[in-house]
Amino acid sequence: MIMLNYLARQSRPGAFTCISCLAQLSRAWKRTNSTSGSESHLRIPKSPRKLELPSSPARTRFAPSPTGYLHLGSLRTALYNYLLAKRTGGQFLLRIEDTDQKRTIPNAEKRLLEDLRWAGLEWDEGPEVGGPYGPYKQSERTTLYQEHAEKLLSSGHAYRCFCTSQRLAELAKLRTEQNLSPDYDRTCAGISKDESKERAAKGEAHVVRLKVPDVYPEFNDLVYKKVGNTKRIGANDGYEDPVLLKSDGLPTYHLANVVDDHHMKITHVIRGTEWLPATPKHLVMYQAFGWTPPEFAHVGLLVDDKGNKLSKRNFDTDIASFRDKSGVFPEALSNFVALLGWSHKNKTDVMTMNELVDNFVMKFTKGNSTVTLGKLWFLQQKHAIRRIDAGGPPFDKMVDDVVAIVEKDLDSAKYEVILGKRNLREYVASIVRSAAKKEWSTPKAFVEQCDYFFTLPEPPSAHQDVALSLPFIQAIKTLPQDQPWDSEPIKHAIKAGMSNWCTTEGRSEKEGYQLLRGLVANGKHGPGVHEIMTILGREETFRRLGAEAFGEQASSKT
Repeated sequence: MIMLNYLARQSRPGAFTCISCLAQLSRAWKRTNSTSGSESHLRIPKSPRKLELPSSPARTRFAPSPTGYLHLGSLRTALYNYLLAKRTGGQFLLRIEDTDQKRTIPNAEKRLLEDLRWAGLEWDEGPEVGGPYGPYKQSERTTLYQEHAEKLLSSGHAYRCFCTSQRLAELAKLRTEQNLSPDYDRTCAGISKDESKERAAKGEAHVVRLKVPDVYPEFNDLVYKKVGNTKRIGANDGYEDPVLLKSDGLPTYHLANVVDDHHMKITHVIRGTEWLPATPKHLVMYQAFGWTPPEFAHVGLLVDDKGNKLSKRNFDTDIASFRDKSGVFPEALSNFVALLGWSHKNKTDVMTMNELVDNFVMKFTKGNSTVTLGKLWFLQQKHAIRRIDAGGPPFDKMVDDVVAIVEKDLDSAKYEVILGKRNLREYVASIVRSAAKKEWSTPKAFVEQCDYFFTLPEPPSAHQDVALSLPFIQAIKTLPQDQPWDSEPIKHAIKAGMSNWCTTEGRSEKEGYQLLRGLVANGKHGPGVHEIMTILGREETFRRLGAEAFGEQASSKT
């Protein structure tokens, strides 16, 4: 409740991310619409009225925990920090926060590195790269954290807590039953330094807790502006004294991230608003150590269309799933994630990583961002067009993915008849080059939409519109057989045949093209019919037009 009142003094309802506390926050905000004066001596630079870029190169970091895989929210955090560093000519660091040994997943760190690189984020310092402020894994920095915990103990800003887990559980249960926050009661804060040190030296299990002040330091968040000045209300309100050093000697997030950010010279921290309530505690440590804190920018949570935090049930799957199961392009996913809570002045939302860097400013949306996948598929289509136009390895990857699905899922006996002497990969490349500009989401969906390129159609039925077929066949038949079967001559021949057919039959051109598409593409939308005929080849085209009356044409080589 302390933090709710604290947040309420500084913002408006809906701007924060703890969904379960939103109603309480709204009520608290209505009760407290003014900000009390600060009692802190910590001097922190004020944020500019407009969210501009820093005047000097920014050093930013992404510090994932290998207790899980990279998801949309964590990718966005990494991306924003990466963009700020690159936009200002600074450095982007990767730091692995692996102190929670019990929850660590064996292959998570390896996957994190792979997924970040796949998404286009290369770190300047960190694992596999090195740097002047390593090591970049917290499990290898334990001595440093213990030294700084001792400094806080010596200065009186921290104390050892010898309470057992059983007592803490009973205390939390009792306070919850009394409708109080499950905070600590500072039973061990009154133990003298000498007694505390002696008990620790004898091996008595303990943790180290931060002793928070009655008034938190005020700070200027780059998104939510002025935050701070929370005062404790009532004797039973408890004490938000977080654990800094666990009984196994390993640090918690609170201590480790402050110590690391200082020693790694981090200038800016962009992270989710779920960490906004913890920031004052971190500033207490900066103040206790006599350090200047980095600037903070807290961005809202990613939620679904009902306002619920993303979960595995509403597409918050890990990044590898987008890549491996859906075939999403890395540039499309990074583009999509960047737009979730960030504003720009570029003329289009479609941007490569370099374009994101060039357009990046710290202008973030207050409050949560709703995730809908429609925008992702829009960007996927636009980036598909860019890949096709540029060619090279990205386009080759599209072709390879389609070929793999064709060979795995389709009947080779059928598409080999259509191929004739042509190479499957070259045939698929021509399909992708033409049809993917009209529609591309995933390789599997593309094959399903364009299955008429790989499946032999049923023979023309007796009731088929012969009046349609003959004029077009006659027009196409006039094309010299000793010349290549190219799109433009076919297009002109179809146009001439269509004009003749419309005049003699008294029917519309639109209707004619619909009927023609029904014959060559099973009525499915896609490239123009002349493009489809070009890809299919001369022989397959005449077969589909019911050209048995023109045997010499149907039997000619593709």
